[in-house]
Amino acid sequence: MGIYGRWILPRLIDWTIRAEDLAGLRCRLVRRAQGRVLEVGFGSGLNLPLYGPGAEMVIGLDPSAELLRRATPLVAHVAFPVHLVRATAEAIPLVEASVDTTVMAWTLCSLEDARAGLGEMRRVLRPNGELLFVEHGLAPDPETAAWQRRLNPLWTRISCYLNNPVDRMLRETGFDVVELRSGYLGKGPRPMTFMYEGRARPTAAAGR
Repeated sequence: MGIYGRWILPRLIDWTIRAEDLAGLRCRLVRRAQGRVLEVGFGSGLNLPLYGPGAEMVIGLDPSAELLRRATPLVAHVAFPVHLVRATAEAIPLVEASVDTTVMAWTLCSLEDARAGLGEMRRVLRPNGELLFVEHGLAPDPETAAWQRRLNPLWTRISCYLNNPVDRMLRETGFDVVELRSGYLGKGPRPMTFMYEGRARPTAAAGR
């Protein structure tokens, strides 16, 4: 991983999700987490103060040592145990069926192999557990989707994937989407602002 991937990109993503128009989505997502929680793409711990009383423990997983270092001081200021783990979503170092809730906030777009990452998230979730997600991705209108396809080769070099069909990817990797809200957020560029927000559970037929 080069200097851009190791130092610049993680900070850019961290700065982006601090935007005011994303704060409400993050708060609504995180406060629903229950039990033993895995947050994939933990970053600098921006979501840590948002967890509600249902969170008994949080495992913060991120591949960036720099962002986890910045998150470390926040751990002492919450009422539940926090374990920081440096690893990728495609290889989560937890045993299967060991977490109650997985939280994923603008993480899927940054994964090199998003389906592998989702498969790992399903593997570590308990059968009655939930994946809480808010992500940007493929827009439903053809004009915006076409622009996403055009921009994606360049955008992935400087930031992330623009056109993940989030709901379809969840179903293809063994999840039932039990709640979904989607739409454009704010007045930003439409190729970058189509959001998917909701809950998914491991599909019983997917097995273990």
